[in-house]
Amino acid sequence: MPTAKRHALTIIRAFDEAQSELVGKAVVLSDGKAGTVEKVWLDEAHGLRISIRGHDGKWPVSTIKFTQS
Repeated sequence: MPTAKRHALTIIRAFDEAQSELVGKAVVLSDGKAGTVEKVWLDEAHGLRISIRGHDGKWPVSTIKFTQS
């Protein structure tokens, strides 16, 4: 398998894993917004971004302070 294809598959697997772990989880962001993760995006400039149900916008996954276990 060509190296580029292998790297792409690794990225897709990691994204799918992150999406499975985050969607539906209750989170609190560093700016105080709280809610349930509704969707996860892969943004080429910021990496993983999330949307929170009931709040407009997308935030970097790095702003999560707490995730319900």
